[in-house]
Amino acid sequence: MTKIALLGKPNVGKSSLFNRIAGRRDAITSEVSGTTRDVKRSEVRINETPAILIDTGGIDDSTTLFSAVKEKSLAAAEEADIILYMVDGKMLPDEEDKKLFHALQKLGKKIALVVNKIDNDRQQEEIGWEFTAFGAKDLLYLSVSHNRGTRKLINWIESQIPEEERFRPEPELVEDAEDFALEELLAAEAARETGESTEESEEDNEIKIAIIGRVNVGKSSLLNALVGEARSVVSDVAGTTIDPVDEQMVYEDKIFTFVDTAGIRRRGKIEGIEKFALNRTRAMLENADIALLVLDASEEFTELDERIASLVEEYELGCIIVLNKWDA
Repeated sequence: MTKIALLGKPNVGKSSLFNRIAGRRDAITSEVSGTTRDVKRSEVRINETPAILIDTGGIDDSTTLFSAVKEKSLAAAEEADIILYMVDGKMLPDEEDKKLFHALQKLGKKIALVVNKIDNDRQQEEIGWEFTAFGAKDLLYLSVSHNRGTRKLINWIESQIPEEERFRPEPELVEDAEDFALEELLAAEAARETGESTEESEEDNEIKIAIIGRVNVGKSSLLNALVGEARSVVSDVAGTTIDPVDEQMVYEDKIFTFVDTAGIRRRGKIEGIEKFALNRTRAMLENADIALLVLDASEEFTELDERIASLVEEYELGCIIVLNKWDA
């Protein structure tokens, strides 16, 4: 499937556009600069054509943490087939944005400059021409919050997807009613003989595993070790992971989906976007089969550890306890 990466500096609307294209609130959004830190992937439909949409953290060098986020965002651009570089239309373009855009152009990918927060035609006429200085072949204006220009963007993305990958409706086949009834009868008879329903006979081949624990106990490092690559941003900053990060691996014909969830703090210390992160963690647990409960072996276990462990019972999950930092 074609991979589409959203890149840009912090707070230009990448995650909002990600949610708009995905048709669901999959990425956490807020006014806080740097909300998205890990690379998030989701299968979406571009006018019915399946594709992989990649949301990245804002490109910024202001701190060590944001430098790590930038590194992963640029790696996502290398991986993608199509790049959407987003800028804030309420601010004049700056030289850093131009340098980043030109660097991405050199990758030889299909790329468009997407100017967000252009709420009306008048605003586009007054400031839109400023962005022609980027020299972008494809320049698109939109307002994600007002759903203005998103249809044009989606149509542009579809035009960049190889012809052989694009969705083409198959001609409708008219089935003979008698043949259909016979097939249903035979399927029901086979199910009676095996003692199973046709639905139950299909084995669920996916195991969903949620990685849970307090902030900074090493959940993201564990995910990276399990999948064999630096999938999650890791830093000493407590609460680095905000959005759940998921990654799949196949072992002995089974699909294992690991989800690195946001670290949980004491209730009184949960603030701002971390409230959304906690709600998202609970949603992940509802769909999980197993929990990996990560504990910090270098410290005494706390009441918060016990409360997090109680989530395993609340959501009726299988549990594996992981003692991290054993050598500390």
